[in-house]
Amino acid sequence: MTICIVIVAYLFGSISSAVLICRLRGLPDPRTQGSNNPGATNVLRMSNKATAAAVLLFDVLKGMVPVWGAYKLGVEPLHLGFIAIAACLGHMYPIFFNFKGGKAVATAFGALAPISWIMAIALIITWGLIVKFSRYSSLAAIVTVSLAPLYTFIIKPLYTNSVTMLSVLIIFRHRDNIMRLIKGKEDKV
Repeated sequence: MTICIVIVAYLFGSISSAVLICRLRGLPDPRTQGSNNPGATNVLRMSNKATAAAVLLFDVLKGMVPVWGAYKLGVEPLHLGFIAIAACLGHMYPIFFNFKGGKAVATAFGALAPISWIMAIALIITWGLIVKFSRYSSLAAIVTVSLAPLYTFIIKPLYTNSVTMLSVLIIFRHRDNIMRLIKGKEDKV
């Protein structure tokens, strides 16, 4: 059963809401504009808050629906981690969009949120504070996913290994952002 859910999670994650919503709104492909990242932050830079919010919501659901569904089916915590990773890999390397996707921060948040609403709030507050003081969305994402395993260990330790795997994947996907942050060349929000 887990293997089937992993495949479905990857395919669901492969639906690029940023590309589809931009097409529907007559906007350019976000993979060719701004940061070239099909995510909510880049769509915000290209468009407006409502369009970016729609992208954000769908990207969160891409992580939340398969993980929460699998949890309700009684899938064990480590396997839930694999399902979360599959959804994020779908977002990062979408089969329906030539494997050119985003960073999967919102999708990862969606996968983590069902662990605990306290944790979801902690993640949102962390991300928000880092963005507010630094104006770097990428830095906020990196710091937030770096703290996610610690939050998990405090709130629901059973899921720490799964969250750590997901955090490593998200940080790896931000390696170019990390280099730009070090060089002082990263775009601000």
